[in-house]
Amino acid sequence: MGAQWKQKWRLESGAKRSALFTRLAKEIVIAAKGGNGDPDSNPRLRAALENARKNSVTKSTIERALAKGRGETDENVTYETVTFEGFCPHQVPIMVECLTENRNRTASDLRMLFRKGQLGGAGSVAWMFERRGLIEASHPAGMDAEEAAIEAGAQDLRPGEECTEFICDPPDVDAVNKALAAMGWVVSSAELGWIPKSLVEVDEAQQQDVAAFVGGFEENDDVHRIYVALA
Repeated sequence: MGAQWKQKWRLESGAKRSALFTRLAKEIVIAAKGGNGDPDSNPRLRAALENARKNSVTKSTIERALAKGRGETDENVTYETVTFEGFCPHQVPIMVECLTENRNRTASDLRMLFRKGQLGGAGSVAWMFERRGLIEASHPAGMDAEEAAIEAGAQDLRPGEECTEFICDPPDVDAVNKALAAMGWVVSSAELGWIPKSLVEVDEAQQQDVAAFVGGFEENDDVHRIYVALA
């Protein structure tokens, strides 16, 4: 399924769409933190803004997130990353990264969502994944992705319908991001993520079970990224 869950059976419900907008706004807030609210000199913020626009987040939502991240509002919200590990139905490993300002609330919500699967402890599933730098980008002129990966210093790539995911060592995310941008690639996401070391194969009916299970996480506003080791 690639490094991040992209289910081919997805039905875009209103709840999932709302959660996506919240997720994208949080990424803008975090990327703009620390006073570096200039996308020209902040690659992560530039990618966050591009991703938000690509997903039709409204201009007013983007501007509010930028103002919050730059400290220009009275809101003093601090997000932290909390990772949950476990198994989907049919023993498919899953890692769920959350961005939250209330760890207790998020933990309670995630325990409920894991009821039809299995929630594990810290490290119970992480060893089945590898921490990598992940850059999603597209090129309007259709530049050869393999050539771009070599020139940018990426170790691998995963072609997609709308964009290519470039994979690199964690310390190289910014360098690969800048190199791709210099070659005319439009970067929509540049961050650290998880790639499964091996994939679990299930039949079509079991795939539907996994898709339905993961769909519940997609509707939670605190869920930021989902990684599933599904073939």
